[in-house]
Amino acid sequence: MNDPLTVAHAEADRRTPRLTLGLRANLGQFLLLVLINGFVGAMVGLERTVVPLIAQRQFGVASASAVLSFIISFGVTKALTNFFAGGLSDRFGRKGVLVAGWLMGLPVPLLILWAPAWGWVVAANVLLGVNQALCWSMTVNMKIDLVGPARPSPRPQ
Repeated sequence: MNDPLTVAHAEADRRTPRLTLGLRANLGQFLLLVLINGFVGAMVGLERTVVPLIAQRQFGVASASAVLSFIISFGVTKALTNFFAGGLSDRFGRKGVLVAGWLMGLPVPLLILWAPAWGWVVAANVLLGVNQALCWSMTVNMKIDLVGPARPSPRPQ
């Protein structure tokens, strides 16, 4: 006589699609994640170009001060957020953390565009640091997940 629980698990296994790892098998998703990484990097590149000009022309902040405030607000925030990104992805999933990272980055261009004071630009850099840490980390981890390990680990017998 078959155990009902065993039969239910066997039926669920038959209906569950098998996960296929590897670059070729997941090329579309992998390329999408590469594109996302490009957008993430472009946001930082754009801000590194624009913020010093805004600092000097709009707020009268010296270029060295602008760079220093960028490094402190962006860099420290990104480092601290990276520290917690793994735990967040375990709790909320990689996609959830990626989406949260993009949501944190959405107001950045508007804050910089409409900043009435230099503090707003610094606040935008804090949000950009969170965005970069969550988005970059999650897309890199998601690409690794898709491709799989270089050498599959032996299965226990």
